[in-house]
Amino acid sequence: MKKMIYVAGLAYSFVSCSFSTVLAQAADSIKPAKDSSYQINKEQFKQLTRTESLECTLTGVLVPAAMVGYGFYALNNPTLRDVNHHTKGWFKEIPNNTDFRPRTKIDNYLQVAPVAAVYILNMAGVKGKHNLRDRSILLGMSALLTSGAVVGIKNWTNEQRPNQQDWLSFPSGHTATAFAAAEFMWQEYKDVSPWIGMTGYIAAATTGALRMYNNKHWLSDVVAGAGLGILSTKAAYWAYPWIQRKLFKSGNSSGASKIIMPSYNPQFKSVGLTLTLFPGN
Repeated sequence: MKKMIYVAGLAYSFVSCSFSTVLAQAADSIKPAKDSSYQINKEQFKQLTRTESLECTLTGVLVPAAMVGYGFYALNNPTLRDVNHHTKGWFKEIPNNTDFRPRTKIDNYLQVAPVAAVYILNMAGVKGKHNLRDRSILLGMSALLTSGAVVGIKNWTNEQRPNQQDWLSFPSGHTATAFAAAEFMWQEYKDVSPWIGMTGYIAAATTGALRMYNNKHWLSDVVAGAGLGILSTKAAYWAYPWIQRKLFKSGNSSGASKIIMPSYNPQFKSVGLTLTLFPGN
């Protein structure tokens, strides 16, 4: 019973850590009330907005960055490595999970559930922040950053999985993908309804827990993967407006428009950016 309480507490802490990033950004969707008693000049309002936006951005970055830092620190810290092994032991003690059997494959699908939800909601008429083209480009950029970082770090750190299957444990790719997708859903729907945006983090946290339940990853792998996924999506949303505005402006002398799309070459295992031209009318 104590072990079940520990696992429940661990799951709660992990979800709470995930939500802290979301809640820290919630101020983005809060607007000043239109009340005659509330007086503030235009310049003061702009300065206040800039200050709140900066604070919100810093908070939103510090939390996932700290999660990534925790994962790296745990690679060589005896105390945190003991935490990894103790956590593995607790998951093993879950009823019907002796020797981590039977395993579940739900995490393979749950990691992309927030992405599917964004497109389903848009088709159902609940519009998000961007149109189909822009959100697809943003999703592609996020996926490219996430996968590139995960593959690179895995091959660099050579951390053995808890099930000793291979040496590609750190960080958790499934968790990184899940949290990148969760942040994607949050960015698209935080101004529509923060509650919609938060549901993606529930799926992401569950994915991370299942990676440990299946004995595929250590706790530090999952924590770092979560932070990495969040940061990757944030980077895509920060970079995209600048890329579109500064480097690939819509329209030119011939009336053609341009957009940039991420690309991946599996033959040479390389990533890049592809410029696509659309003829003018």
